[in-house]
Amino acid sequence: MKANRIVVKVGSNILTRSNGHLDITRMSSLVDQIAALRESGYEVILVTSGAVACGRGEFAAEMHSDKHLDSVEQRQLFSAMGQAKLIDQYYGLFREYGIHVGQVLTTKDNFLEERMYSNQKACMGIMLENGVIPIVNENDTVCVTELMFTDNDELSGLIAEMLGASTLILVSNIDGIFTGSPEDPSSTLIRKVRPGDDLSSFIKEEKSGFGRGGMISKCSTARNAAAKGIRVIIANGKVPGILTRLILEQEDLPHTEFLPTL
Repeated sequence: MKANRIVVKVGSNILTRSNGHLDITRMSSLVDQIAALRESGYEVILVTSGAVACGRGEFAAEMHSDKHLDSVEQRQLFSAMGQAKLIDQYYGLFREYGIHVGQVLTTKDNFLEERMYSNQKACMGIMLENGVIPIVNENDTVCVTELMFTDNDELSGLIAEMLGASTLILVSNIDGIFTGSPEDPSSTLIRKVRPGDDLSSFIKEEKSGFGRGGMISKCSTARNAAAKGIRVIIANGKVPGILTRLILEQEDLPHTEFLPTL
């Protein structure tokens, strides 16, 4: 496990506006922060959602078309369109810092078959050794039904374990796990989760906006990663400078941290 290796997972609700178009201001802020982490000696792997939402926003003007698309066809079309725009935007933003990036589109099969797993791990290892940031997303053009990850939370946990990251940051649109609804003033933020802590009464089966996941998924990913010795942080990506303030400045900002078991 490398102490200076961090996986950052960013969800669709952080990267896109309500109309599905990319929130360039927030993307730029996240890139600024990742560049600052790199400058401070951290290796960063970025797991990013947003392709399907972005593609849907791009295609919205054509939705009056007579062509009917089922849910699988929509996902394939939107992801193919959106992924191109998403990676192009990241490329341009990181290029301003002279940072090279590489796209890695993966599937669940790549984590189940030993040869594919080894090839994928070697690819990202070479990228990191040469100063290239892997930008990882599920390959939604071919991943349908049983081939899909639960969401990119699950994927980010697998990536963190595969690459021996010491920290996984799940960037959400709320501060972390609360004892009730985040909108309820009587709810309090759970700052630390220790192995064995029962969160079942605090987690609801719900998701918001464009993302597939929710807090149940984040909690499951966090517990699995923590059991492998990985520190996991759930934090609000809408808070200015959240990554650098938590990692570099070690500010006591609102967040939920899952303490590693090992």
